[in-house]
Amino acid sequence: MVDVDSFIEEKIEEIGTEIGNSNAIIALSGGVDSSTAAALAYEAVGDQLTPVYVDTGLMRKGETESIRETFSYMDSLRVVDAKDRFLDVLEGVTDPEEKRHAIGEQFIREFERVARDTDADSLVQGTIYPDRIESEGTIKSHHNVGGLPERIDFEEIVEPMRDLYKDEVREVARELDLEAVVAERMPFPGPGLAVRILGEVTEEKLDVAREANHVVEEELEEYDPWQALAAVIGKATGVKGDNRVHGWVVAVRSVESRDGMTARAQEIDWETLQRIQSRITGENETVSRVVYDVTHKPPATIEYE
Repeated sequence: MVDVDSFIEEKIEEIGTEIGNSNAIIALSGGVDSSTAAALAYEAVGDQLTPVYVDTGLMRKGETESIRETFSYMDSLRVVDAKDRFLDVLEGVTDPEEKRHAIGEQFIREFERVARDTDADSLVQGTIYPDRIESEGTIKSHHNVGGLPERIDFEEIVEPMRDLYKDEVREVARELDLEAVVAERMPFPGPGLAVRILGEVTEEKLDVAREANHVVEEELEEYDPWQALAAVIGKATGVKGDNRVHGWVVAVRSVESRDGMTARAQEIDWETLQRIQSRITGENETVSRVVYDVTHKPPATIEYE
């Protein structure tokens, strides 16, 4: 494990040196990685830092409101409504890698707009070690690493936690006294619900995925999963009332892990699984079927794309 006190001291000094006297923005998603990076960067450069949360339209239910409340103490917080722009670049895109690259590039373009407004030269990111390993290998491109475009209008990209695993990031977050709602929050992918939708991302699929994920997180909280999610994986025939429907199939996944590099599917009791399927199919008339994913990592990844 990392020596937390030494790490914090070293990174604050390192961030201050990298940013210098210029302004910087921090890509803030509300997850533990970006929130910890923001706390370190704020300690290092103070008012030179502008936290930027981009509402991509691909986020969890109530996420934007939660961000505004949790980070209200940051006077310089910028909330950017970019839903339409993200949906535009994802229109017609079905390949998982193309999705990640399209999202990564659009994030950079949003950050560049704010950087021009704030005269910022540096971008701080909450990139962690598993992001780099999976992107630099052949598993998948993370939007903030392998998904970045070739042209980036920043002099510096600062990644203070690039050598840490998720459990180490949480240790740093606790030492920085970040709220438990942030420090202990389960991971959520940078590309958001786009990687929990197989095929093209549409507003209809997003609505299904957002509500289903909300149900899963609520119902599985007592199991304390490392990560729990719902994914829209296709369509299948079902029956609602006296009518045949060709509705969405939602896959539920819940795993235990230490660092996300490997994971084991959780054993969930039948009553809980039945309650989840009843809520998902009952609350959304376009869902015809719910399945539970029992695959470990490897051979599967935790997310679907």
